[in-house]
Amino acid sequence: MTTTATQTQLLTYEEYLDTPEIEGRFDIVDGEMIMAPSPIPDHQITSSEFFLILHQFIIERNLGKLLFAPLDIVIRRAPLRTRQLDLLLLSNESFARIDRRKPIEEAPELAIEILSPSNTRRRVQDALADYAAIGVRECWLVSIRTRTIEVLTLVNGEWHQLALLRAGDRMRSDVLAGLDVEVGQFFV
Repeated sequence: MTTTATQTQLLTYEEYLDTPEIEGRFDIVDGEMIMAPSPIPDHQITSSEFFLILHQFIIERNLGKLLFAPLDIVIRRAPLRTRQLDLLLLSNESFARIDRRKPIEEAPELAIEILSPSNTRRRVQDALADYAAIGVRECWLVSIRTRTIEVLTLVNGEWHQLALLRAGDRMRSDVLAGLDVEVGQFFV
């Protein structure tokens, strides 16, 4: 009896750049494309509420550009690793350095992840390690199920909890200092 092993073709950075635009959501981890299921309506509604509230604040203060998924952030070129954040903030300085025709290779100042049922603790920890590796200053982990926002800040390469916020709490952020929003407004 003969057995054959299935071998995954790993994607290089150059092949990745030549790949046609794909509408689906996926990360590339060490060259392997990992497809994520399409977001559920609650995820998209929450994402749009975050965008609407934060975009206004960011524009009024000229803080940069707030962008949303699907959009790749290159963590490293070899072995190729990319992530897709639900929302990310690039400062004006970072945005000026990107090539708008290619995937982003700048660290966002703020990364917002809206957790899905498919997110395991391990998957979230791996993503946080990648964000720390490129120097993301702050990350918000948003749970629709518990209606909470965990605000993490990067200190000396390690994530520290700045706040765990619930409806009734006022938003806290080092990156978006002065943001005065009651947390429940993000969850409709």
